[in-house]
Amino acid sequence: MLFSLTPEQEALQHRARRIADEEIRPRAARVDQSEEFPLDNVETLVRERFMGLTIPQAYGGGGRAVIDAVLVIEQIARACGTTGRIVVEGNLGTVGAVTHLGSETHKQRYLPWVCEGEKPAIAITEKEAGSAATDMRTRAVLDGDSYVLDGQKWWITGAGTSRLYLVYTRFNGKPGAAGIGGLLVEKGMPGFRIGKREPTMGLRGLNEAELHFESCRVPRENLLIGEGGFKHLMAAYNGQRVGAATVALGLAQGAYEEAVRFSKERTQGGQPIASFQGLQWMMADMTIQIEAARWLIYRAAANASHKFPSRQEAAIAKTFASEMAIQVTNQALQIFGARGYSRDFPLERMVRDARMFTIGGGTAQVLRNIIAAEVLE
Repeated sequence: MLFSLTPEQEALQHRARRIADEEIRPRAARVDQSEEFPLDNVETLVRERFMGLTIPQAYGGGGRAVIDAVLVIEQIARACGTTGRIVVEGNLGTVGAVTHLGSETHKQRYLPWVCEGEKPAIAITEKEAGSAATDMRTRAVLDGDSYVLDGQKWWITGAGTSRLYLVYTRFNGKPGAAGIGGLLVEKGMPGFRIGKREPTMGLRGLNEAELHFESCRVPRENLLIGEGGFKHLMAAYNGQRVGAATVALGLAQGAYEEAVRFSKERTQGGQPIASFQGLQWMMADMTIQIEAARWLIYRAAANASHKFPSRQEAAIAKTFASEMAIQVTNQALQIFGARGYSRDFPLERMVRDARMFTIGGGTAQVLRNIIAAEVLE
């Protein structure tokens, strides 16, 4: 595949890198330590119009392709994994689902929210339905002009801070994937409450919490897609997976850059440690892994254009990038030695942040099943 960035894309990438270095990076340690949602970073993202890049211009967005969002996500995640995740959900996932599956009413109401700084959430996972998502028990029954929604969701990113939730639910008790569709649920709807927040290892500026729906009444017009819509919702989720892969890539790139800089400054035996062949081989391997992940992600994003990435390309990109990020961030910390283990340096935070991506959004094992199933078909 022949691929190169346009001058406009290069300018967008350079602007995102500058904003990340000048404004996002100085706040990253505070976001991690405080475990608070970074509203000041969101204000920066809104000012730079990084939220809603992929939203059509008719609804206040940038009208850009998936690859453009990926270019920004990568640069922001280099500086702060939490803020990188916010950019993902301000452009992909729920945003893609509303843009391509939603009614005109949905688009006019919810897409401008994102451009103004809303980070919508996707609610799929339940305690007994994680990787086996089609086992979900959350159910919706039509009652007059509204759906009555009952059930619980678990480990929902942005729970409490998000105003909009795309809730995957079962309609009319129909079993399996055939009974699943999606409702757009707003924070504050009667019968909807936020439950326990999980104390997480990394990405601490984002709430991971439970959602409880107790006879929650959702207006009938908030139906995004009804029973039989699971495959369409998961097609939208392919964008979320490419976004997650890109945050992993950004974290790895950021850790790698820190390690390269440190290796040139740190001396042992009267010479920079960058002159030691053992470390040079480590850096060569890190370079190879990062470049391979980048092109897998760029391929998935570029082929998606303005629509959803393919399931296979998204799965390949996320599997490789998520495992790569764990390896590269750990290698970067090793180059720092004892200093890397200190919270005075960013490496230990990057290692913790990277660890999520082989788990959330489809484990590396489940994604390998998806890849193999596509091959064997």
